[in-house]
Amino acid sequence: MRTVVICGGTRGIGGALAARLWSAGDRVIALGSRDADLTSVRQTVDLASRLPDRIDVLVFAAGRFDQRRVVTAEGFEQTFAIGVLSRYLLGERLRPALDRAETPVILNLCGTGGIRAGRIHWDDLQLSRGYSLFRATMQGSRGNDLLGVSFAARDPASRIRYVLYNPVLVNSGMHRYFRQPTRAVVGAAAAFGSSTRTAAARLAELLADPPAAPLTALRRGTPISLSRPEFDPSTAARFDAVLATLVAPW
Repeated sequence: MRTVVICGGTRGIGGALAARLWSAGDRVIALGSRDADLTSVRQTVDLASRLPDRIDVLVFAAGRFDQRRVVTAEGFEQTFAIGVLSRYLLGERLRPALDRAETPVILNLCGTGGIRAGRIHWDDLQLSRGYSLFRATMQGSRGNDLLGVSFAARDPASRIRYVLYNPVLVNSGMHRYFRQPTRAVVGAAAAFGSSTRTAAARLAELLADPPAAPLTALRRGTPISLSRPEFDPSTAARFDAVLATLVAPW
């Protein structure tokens, strides 16, 4: 029986995946906001210390979005805090627990292989100037690509398989984060996407037979070349160093 930890496992795709894996016999720890506020570095670090010492699958599905710029008590823009910093911290803090599993996998649900407009705003990671939900989301997508690269590079001999997965259009209720009329437009588009149950079925199949490579990027199951610019190793190393500095006080 596998131990599966799903961050953002109480609703949306994460919730559907949690239900599917639990019904298949896995031990599933579905984490939501009642377990920890993943926009908080302090609470994320504390959460990692409370999780099992052996984890077979770690899924990153949590996110928070707002058309207004929201800053956490620790001074981070919340989209960046939950979508990048918490994933960085949990991946590194739970590495020993994953290493104890037979076939450990990190599944990072993100925007890999999607819109190429995204970039890392090196001089303003918290988007204090010119914030928009689109810019924040796109920076998070690029940030997660770099997280995967730096995680795999840190220990090339590790058995942990890191999978970046873009489910593309899923009717997960994300439109509720927008104000009108954007909410209606995004909601109408999502209605033509996959259901969360369909997306969860694809992910469960992937986790049953994960890729053998240390790092894989998939766009709804289609491989993405890691030679693309967004996976540049030197940029990933730079980003990793920046994140380490940001979380150092905690």
